[in-house]
Amino acid sequence: MRAALRADGADGGGVDLEITESLLMHHVDESIRKLAALRDSGLRISLDDFGTGFSSLAYLSRLPLDTLKIDRGFVQGMTENPHDTSIVGTIISLAQALRLKVVAEGVETEQQAQLLRLLRCDQAQGFLFSRPVPAEDIEALLKK
Repeated sequence: MRAALRADGADGGGVDLEITESLLMHHVDESIRKLAALRDSGLRISLDDFGTGFSSLAYLSRLPLDTLKIDRGFVQGMTENPHDTSIVGTIISLAQALRLKVVAEGVETEQQAQLLRLLRCDQAQGFLFSRPVPAEDIEALLKK
């Protein structure tokens, strides 16, 4: 990744690298070292689908992360299951205590978005805002 950035002349400042919990758990110390080097190159590192893997909270404070992305399963269950709302709120509080940005995935209803605002989630993504868009259509979408 660093070689590709150097070859392209980029500094990595606009690149977010999303990794999953399960990817990290095989060789934790090596993963931490490599992610730290990538982050030092200017990339932002996001832990995707948080809450679905087998990570230990002890590792969370050691990982060189910028963003924690809450798995859609918890977000989509918030309006029917108060336990999911509690889990999402706890994840948000934990991430903020670790000075991480928090993104909720899979937001499909205004009710979910409203709950996330009340819980002070930093960002949300999902079909409520937009379906996936091909790269060539992004500029037109942003002009709307």
